[in-house]
Amino acid sequence: MAIKVSTSRKIFNIFNVTLLIILAILCLFPFINLLAISFSSRDAVVANRVTFWPVEFNLNSYRFILANNQFIQSLWISVQRVAIGLPLNVLLVILTAYPLSKSRKEFRSRSFFSWFFVFTTLFNGGLIPTFMVVRNTGLLNSIWSLVLPSALNVFNMLVVMNYMRSLPKEMEEAALIDGAGHFKVLTKIILPVCKPTLATITLFTFVFHWNSWFDGMIYMQRVSLYPLQTYLQTMIINPEAFFRNASNASGAIAQFVRLVDARTTGSAQLFLAILPVLAIYPFLQKHFAAGLVLGSVK
Repeated sequence: MAIKVSTSRKIFNIFNVTLLIILAILCLFPFINLLAISFSSRDAVVANRVTFWPVEFNLNSYRFILANNQFIQSLWISVQRVAIGLPLNVLLVILTAYPLSKSRKEFRSRSFFSWFFVFTTLFNGGLIPTFMVVRNTGLLNSIWSLVLPSALNVFNMLVVMNYMRSLPKEMEEAALIDGAGHFKVLTKIILPVCKPTLATITLFTFVFHWNSWFDGMIYMQRVSLYPLQTYLQTMIINPEAFFRNASNASGAIAQFVRLVDARTTGSAQLFLAILPVLAIYPFLQKHFAAGLVLGSVK
């Protein structure tokens, strides 16, 4: 049976689609401008002649980055952080959410641990006590200082826990009757059903680790140990000192200093820092959308 769409509804749909397209284009403009600046000459950028298309196209900013060992080293530290922190975060979320998804009859201490984790979302010791804990445990200037303090995200755990609680109990009961233990139930029954939610928290965790810069500044006492976002933040805040050190450096990086400036190199480095998120999002977008829809329905 065909549903007749009224004229007012058609006008609303056209207006709605047009508005969303305009908003999407406006969101893309800053990235296009960033990319155009990174491929433009120093003189064109200083003269503010670059908008959405490179002026006097060149690759000097990217050659400068490849010659800059600090950028490569900071990028490698961020990759290490994601490679260690992402699986650790997701694993701890799963291992915490599964027992807390049980009823009080199945897990008598559930209420205590639930309130314990909720308490951690409302109160914390503060920056100085946290720094003292990291320092006294010997984690300063190590990759573990960037991973362990945020190893369990309580918000993600609550999302996964509520999703597991919404699943039919009959699936788990059937597996237990067949002789499966909790570990097998979790890995063979629960986790395959939780793929959309796990994809969502994986994306959240990846973006968190990749974009974090403050903890690197606090826990790393040498610039050579900075993760990528911390390095970019210090370079953007104080570009004069960065280029002064670069002009005094020997080797390949010094020859590019007179060809680039803070805006061209900063734009190039920011664009390269965005690429991993842009690359991983299309693979998780389908599961991410499904996880949001299923979570809202349940």
